[in-house]
Amino acid sequence: MLRAIRFAARFGYRIEPRTLKAIRQHAHEIHFVSAERIHEELSKLLTEGSARRGFELLDESGLLHEILPEVSAMKGVPQPPEYHPEGDVWTHTLLLLLGLPPAAPRTLAWGALLHDVGKPSTFRPASETGDRIRFDEHEKVGVKMAAKIAKRLKFSNEDAEQIQALVANHMKFKDAAQMRQSTLKRFVRLPRFTEHLELHRLDCQASHGRLEAYNLVRDFLSTTPPEQVRPTRLLTGDDLNEMGYLPGPQYQAILGALEDAQLEGTLASKEEAIRFVKMHYPLASFGH
Repeated sequence: MLRAIRFAARFGYRIEPRTLKAIRQHAHEIHFVSAERIHEELSKLLTEGSARRGFELLDESGLLHEILPEVSAMKGVPQPPEYHPEGDVWTHTLLLLLGLPPAAPRTLAWGALLHDVGKPSTFRPASETGDRIRFDEHEKVGVKMAAKIAKRLKFSNEDAEQIQALVANHMKFKDAAQMRQSTLKRFVRLPRFTEHLELHRLDCQASHGRLEAYNLVRDFLSTTPPEQVRPTRLLTGDDLNEMGYLPGPQYQAILGALEDAQLEGTLASKEEAIRFVKMHYPLASFGH
């Protein structure tokens, strides 16, 4: 049944009416198929260049509700028109899938599918919020839902973590222009950040079309030397030991503050870092 959907999407076929009817009648029996095989067919469907058509057919056939009820729940969930003139969450997600290029990374494709999976359960109408439709913390809810889906469909731990990271971080781009240098540098250091950036582009193009944050982050990456994004630590735990600081919870606080200052460009040498620590974290305050 899944292969019929995938081939019809990939090659532009129309499924013969009696065959489609049979799929609808037997869609509930897809649960007899192993999770690994379902996962593989869906991943191919998402990455062969016709993901939108494939998911429309999954919906028409009744298979979507059986395999991914969390995605099926997106249908009919309205969004604020000032941010999403394209329509409901399902329509928005289909537009993202339409933008996926053939041979897109599987984790990016699944991130595109699931980035708003938390919206149906966090939907609040304008009559309740007092201003507009809202989906407060939908990304946090979405991470938990994506984790359950990944577990159900037997994803590898590595892929599951990346998909959850894509869901968790997709809303952060809206704050890029207001981020401190240290925050932005840490953001772009996320593993496989190119997937995060591409998901943001697809998300924008499937909604309001504004790419200011995308261009800002892309320009930042192209103009900022890698050694400024991932600089070598000015001080280590061993250095703190030599200065008289005993290992403990404050270690991470000191090292984090040092890294912030380094990423902001206010510290550039080991000597400056030592002075910074002595000034802001005097040994006397540690009970030494």
